[in-house]
Amino acid sequence: MKAAILTVGTEILFGQIVNTNTVYLSRELNALGFDVLYHYTVGDNAKRLKETLDHAFKDCDLIVATGGLGPTEDDLTKETIAEYFDDELVVHGESFAALEKMAKDRGWKLTENNYKQTLMPAKARVFLNDCGTAPGFALSENGKIIISMPGPPREMHRMWEISAKPYLEDSHDGVIYYKLLRFFGIGESALETKLLNLIDKQSDPTIATYAKEGECSIRVASKRSTLEEARHAVDNCIEEIRGIVGEYLYSDNDVELHQVLGNLLIDNNITVSIAESCTGGMVTERLVRVPGISKVLDRGLVTYTWNAKMDELGVNRDTLEAHGAVSKETAIEMAEGLMEKTGSKLTIATTGVAGPDDDEGKPAGLMYIAVNLMGNTEVKELITGRKDREQNRNICTLTALDQARRIILREMSK
Repeated sequence: MKAAILTVGTEILFGQIVNTNTVYLSRELNALGFDVLYHYTVGDNAKRLKETLDHAFKDCDLIVATGGLGPTEDDLTKETIAEYFDDELVVHGESFAALEKMAKDRGWKLTENNYKQTLMPAKARVFLNDCGTAPGFALSENGKIIISMPGPPREMHRMWEISAKPYLEDSHDGVIYYKLLRFFGIGESALETKLLNLIDKQSDPTIATYAKEGECSIRVASKRSTLEEARHAVDNCIEEIRGIVGEYLYSDNDVELHQVLGNLLIDNNITVSIAESCTGGMVTERLVRVPGISKVLDRGLVTYTWNAKMDELGVNRDTLEAHGAVSKETAIEMAEGLMEKTGSKLTIATTGVAGPDDDEGKPAGLMYIAVNLMGNTEVKELITGRKDREQNRNICTLTALDQARRIILREMSK
């Protein structure tokens, strides 16, 4: 089913607020198996809103709209949609009662225009709002569906999860099942190229690639008559994908890289310490996000200067003078010195030129990552070719996490 997302509000067009609703709904709709063709933003203007509905419904079966459901005169979404579907607005008793109860509980004095929010299209499925005053609704006619929800993200997210998403799942002819696969070490274009034969012949399951900084994902979705059939089709497709690009696949259930490594460390009782120069604590911070990591994470040190590397990690001054702080030799001594100091089974060390300027005669984006697992050290040279400081630090962090993950898995497979 083809979908469009419509956000209503002049304040969005003025740039007064950031439109996060479109990002959220795009992800959610794609995960449900809908093809999002368009994003529309229109001001609080009934004529332009009606024209936008015309445009969107020419190509799409579903419109998901947010905003314009409030109590003021410029909140015209509901009225315009009702007119578009040749429907009338009537008082929705449950919404009316919920509004009065909320006002009583919070000591509010309701004004006349507050009650405007309890008027709903007569033919609509109404979605109650348990964290705000404006209900949402869904209207369906002649194979066309529109869902209208409040604009505030907190209210919209809640209504989506509790009401709108289940409504769409129920309206599907069949059952949709999907999985999100995460990859690191390969770009989106290269990933798609390797899978082109599989993608070209797809009908069901469908394969869609997505990119984010430093990594990419694939959504595999199937729509079948039963959940068991859809799951079986998705799992078979994933095995084909694994056979082609499995070396880059780090999660087949939408778990982020730091979580994968953290769980690996916790499940296998592998203690870890980290020494960071160019990443400045980012590797440690990512692992700290993982619940239960305190069982295995010993410490994280930011050793930025020569003195810090020598004092905290025992890096030899001769090494620094001969090769510089940004070198495989220094990275190795950082990881090995940290292991000697802490006794951790795993140590990770990062050093490099984050940018934007070159340093020590070495280019921005040149970084080294050393991983020592139980006395065996491996070092990786990373050349991003970028000047952007934050991009370089993020890529180095992800590479360090992935390098540690790969080394542990390889050792466990012996």
